[in-house]
Amino acid sequence: MLSSGFWTAMYKSFELGMLYAIMALGVYVTFRVLDFPDLTVDGSFTTGAGIAAIGISSGLHPLAATLLAVAGGALAGMMTGLIHTKGKINPLLSGILMMIALHSINLRIMGKPNIGLLNQETLFSSLEKGFTFIAVVGGLVLIIKFIIDWFLKTDIGLALRATGDNARMIRSFGVKTDSTIIVGVSLSNALVALSGALVAQYQGYADLQSGVGMIVIGLASVIIGEAIFGKRTIARVTFAVLLGAVLYRLILAVALQMEVDSTDLKLLTALIVIFALTLPRIRGNMKQKAVSRKRAVEMMKVGGEG
Repeated sequence: MLSSGFWTAMYKSFELGMLYAIMALGVYVTFRVLDFPDLTVDGSFTTGAGIAAIGISSGLHPLAATLLAVAGGALAGMMTGLIHTKGKINPLLSGILMMIALHSINLRIMGKPNIGLLNQETLFSSLEKGFTFIAVVGGLVLIIKFIIDWFLKTDIGLALRATGDNARMIRSFGVKTDSTIIVGVSLSNALVALSGALVAQYQGYADLQSGVGMIVIGLASVIIGEAIFGKRTIARVTFAVLLGAVLYRLILAVALQMEVDSTDLKLLTALIVIFALTLPRIRGNMKQKAVSRKRAVEMMKVGGEG
């Protein structure tokens, strides 16, 4: 029999998975839609957490503090986009530079490495743990998902998707790809910062190191979701990303309950990503072998009849 502690850990991981799903949607926008390897995520997640925490601890309404956190993330993304488009710096390097800069900026914002929120009123203070919490947070996540689905079907969203597919071609139609890149990266980091702000309020603290490795977690969520649940349409793939984020947290929870050393969690994350990346190829090979065997049997039947 599984202990009550196991189910408690799984439940908390499910809740956290929903909050991290917002961050995974942001990673999806840059890495999959825009084809922009943005490493700003590790910094902007902490930016969102830090702004929300310092705002709430200073007496600001939790909703206003969260909205400021979103604006801070969007600004960080915009700077990454400007460094790349106007400074003509490689997109990967642009994200790395902004991530490094945000470490100092976040420390300036927070004033100290850790800000506690346990005795502060947050967006989750009035929510009871259980079905109510899951319903409210799940509803928020789905609303954000539907907004992203809608946005990617607008003219700006289509231009953003076209920029990711073939920037040179879309420029020939008069689209300013610099602008679409800046919009896309800003949107992505706004979502990441929102996730950071919500996670900080859920956990009761904001930590300067909370964003370390967040890009890997976001990628793992995207890859797991796409590998297991498919990616035929925008609506389907965004839903798959949400499920991938929740599934990733549940996998980690199971690993911790099996007494896997916490120092090995990064290794476990890497193994999960490798498995998710190779799963479609394995499926394809198995399907191809099945088709080949079927054709061989049919050929043998035809030969036997002849």
